[in-house]
Amino acid sequence: MFIQARTRVNQLLHHFTSSTASRNFSSSTLTMGKFDINSTVRMNSGYDIPLLGYGVYQTPMDVAEEVTAHAVKSGYRHADSAAAYRNEQPTAAGLLKAGLPRSELFFTSKVPPKAINYDAAKAVVDESLKLTGLEYIDLYLLHAPYGGKENRLGAWKALVEAVEAGKVRSIGVSNYGVHHLEELEEWIKQTEEKEGKGKGGVLSVNQVELHPWLARDDIVQWCTKRGVVMEAYCPLVRATKIDDPLLTPLAKKYNKTTSQILLRWGLQKNFVILPKSVTLSRIEENRDIYDFELSDEDMQTLSTDKYEPCAWDPTTSKD
Repeated sequence: MFIQARTRVNQLLHHFTSSTASRNFSSSTLTMGKFDINSTVRMNSGYDIPLLGYGVYQTPMDVAEEVTAHAVKSGYRHADSAAAYRNEQPTAAGLLKAGLPRSELFFTSKVPPKAINYDAAKAVVDESLKLTGLEYIDLYLLHAPYGGKENRLGAWKALVEAVEAGKVRSIGVSNYGVHHLEELEEWIKQTEEKEGKGKGGVLSVNQVELHPWLARDDIVQWCTKRGVVMEAYCPLVRATKIDDPLLTPLAKKYNKTTSQILLRWGLQKNFVILPKSVTLSRIEENRDIYDFELSDEDMQTLSTDKYEPCAWDPTTSKD
């Protein structure tokens, strides 16, 4: 099975190298007709990731299966969990509950900040597989750039080996600033020079907090240049901007909620968006963002150049 999976990756990589433009599109080419709930973007690994994901941060274990299953019933195919969330098992169960083919579903987990080292990262991946019962995990990320350089790179090496073993299909990072990304890029380059192409791993994703009040142009530009997919957590700014005067006129103009305006903004910025809610009606509301398109002028209106994180910000860490 693992040999077949790697063969499939090679086929996908061949397709990727011949069609980079299909992945690295600019916002001007993103039109309403090109987006639907099944839209995906191809990662550097050669695999596709759904543009709409369902986030389960702080979702209690006793409800995670139910709400994830409802998300799948509503059209989501992508669930974003983490070892630190302590809900991998029910989230994966909810993802699988509808009986859809595994190939149509996408599950993400992350190495927790306190496990950012080689040995701990290897153990965490194995534990995720055991808890979820999945044969493979679609995407595994380093949750934060903590632990110091040696441990960060050791944890990355553990993820590379997980891909080689067929345990994980794609790997990436979360909360990495440009300096962290450049550190990793240099290690990948040096490793490939010593051990051969692909031995340093393929950086596919950087997941960070992204919204109009935290656009992170430097990180986005770095990743976009290299084909690294940007994932947006807290795209709804934890509901702190629900009545913001920047959003309310647009909500009225498009006959949408302010949350839907924020999610559409992220979609048109080429981000994989990860809205989170345990309210069934809001899970559905967050899905309904494909029947309108923000104009270029309105997208510009939402460019605030502000730095207002609503969560932590490890991208600035210097250890």
